[in-house]
Amino acid sequence: MKHRKPLIGIGIAAVAALALTGCSGSGGDTAAEVEAAELDSLSIMAPYLVTNAPEEGNEVQTALEDVLGVDLDITWVPNSSYGDKVNITLAGDDLPQVMVIQGKDPGFVRNAEAGAFWELTDYLEDYPNLATTFPETQKASSINGKVYGVFRARDVIREAVIIRKDWLENLGLEVPTTTDELYDVAKAFTEDDPDGNGADDTYGLIIPKWPGTIGTNSPWDAIETWYGAGNRWTERDGELVPNFTTDEWLEAVQFERQLVEEGVVNPDYATFDSAKWNEPFLTGKGGIILDVHSRAGVLINLFKESDPENFENYVDIGGNLEGPDGEVHALPTTGYSGFLAIPKAKVRTEEELRGVLEVLDKLNSDEAGPILNNGIEGVTYELDGDLAVAIADAPQALKDTVMSYSQLGMNVNGFKGYLPKQATDYEQEMYDKRKAIEAADLELAEFDPSAPYVSETYVSKGAQLDTIVADARIQYIAGQIDLNGLEDAVELWRSSGGDDVIAEINELADADS
Repeated sequence: MKHRKPLIGIGIAAVAALALTGCSGSGGDTAAEVEAAELDSLSIMAPYLVTNAPEEGNEVQTALEDVLGVDLDITWVPNSSYGDKVNITLAGDDLPQVMVIQGKDPGFVRNAEAGAFWELTDYLEDYPNLATTFPETQKASSINGKVYGVFRARDVIREAVIIRKDWLENLGLEVPTTTDELYDVAKAFTEDDPDGNGADDTYGLIIPKWPGTIGTNSPWDAIETWYGAGNRWTERDGELVPNFTTDEWLEAVQFERQLVEEGVVNPDYATFDSAKWNEPFLTGKGGIILDVHSRAGVLINLFKESDPENFENYVDIGGNLEGPDGEVHALPTTGYSGFLAIPKAKVRTEEELRGVLEVLDKLNSDEAGPILNNGIEGVTYELDGDLAVAIADAPQALKDTVMSYSQLGMNVNGFKGYLPKQATDYEQEMYDKRKAIEAADLELAEFDPSAPYVSETYVSKGAQLDTIVADARIQYIAGQIDLNGLEDAVELWRSSGGDDVIAEINELADADS
């Protein structure tokens, strides 16, 4: 079986069923054979995440329409009720030409496979701004290998080691680059008085209670991927299997248990609220956070508020760590956040489809990208070289409008806006370091090979299955069960439907290879 490297599993919300007219599937015709319909307008439904929806005729929409050459008719829906609105819209007669779909939910999967949305697999390569340079992400956003929407790209690599820079300097240590070095530094931060106050009042790793299960990018997941267990799923002997069925995963959780037993993790890790994750780092109780690298920027800003004279001294950052096998297995994100899908009940012909795709192609152009991502030059931002400097006194309503329109950004072949200029040289240096870590670790990313495939058993039993091993992992790390108990939980997962999930995933993968 071919080695596959895509990204994400299914979501949990449902989309209502859609009655279909008799429309054709994905195209075998080429652009030369089918001419695009000329559109005067494009209707879109999208969520907004700020307090108020954009006002009609705003500056951002006007600027976009100038680039696109069509009028935009956007139905803005509060993010909190967007899933319900999707259900209602799909069940009715008044659909938009383009819908933002926020995840690969079971309902959307059913509708897409039933023909409710255009399959775009054979179309996107005809449009230069829709032909992705992230094939693993597009594959992951597919449904069993078929693409039903233009994905909205997000940073693939965000995992990082965020660490107290002053503690490292006090103890003569460096930012860890391996899991062994992570242990050594965490141990030193716990036992060697890194803040020099003479008290035994620090620990190395700050780990919160994680709201997700295995494979949701928790600190535990990061360590397990670094150990070579894969990312949610992995390939072993030609078969796709969950990472927790591997020897590497068992080795990793034994390492995690050792960290807890030796006191180098905050003792309340099983109950510690992730909303307070920054506090021990800021107050000098804990020294290492394993999380998205943007948290480093947040921490720097917090130190800047509390100690503006010395804020440069507290935060450093490293990338994904080399595991015991001497390799770096970088933990990626899903790489996308939903997609722009095209309902067949509204876009009925291939000519109309190509007309819509031509507009979306312009929406992802170099001209439209800065409008979606930065706003209006001279109003919301100014350029300093190739970096954007936000205009502080820009109207808040307009800044909120830019945030809303960013929901239409696809960026499937690279970020289409201007990166932000940081306030100080140190902050710029740290931001550039984060981007360099991203680029280096992207080459070493461990993608989830099961991501495109939708197991029917998992759809029906996934919520129950997910808790079996996740709960056992925490119990084992906490010393409440032994290794045999953990292995028993894996066997329970298998007998409760897990083996059916494995069989279905592999059957779908083989059919797609």
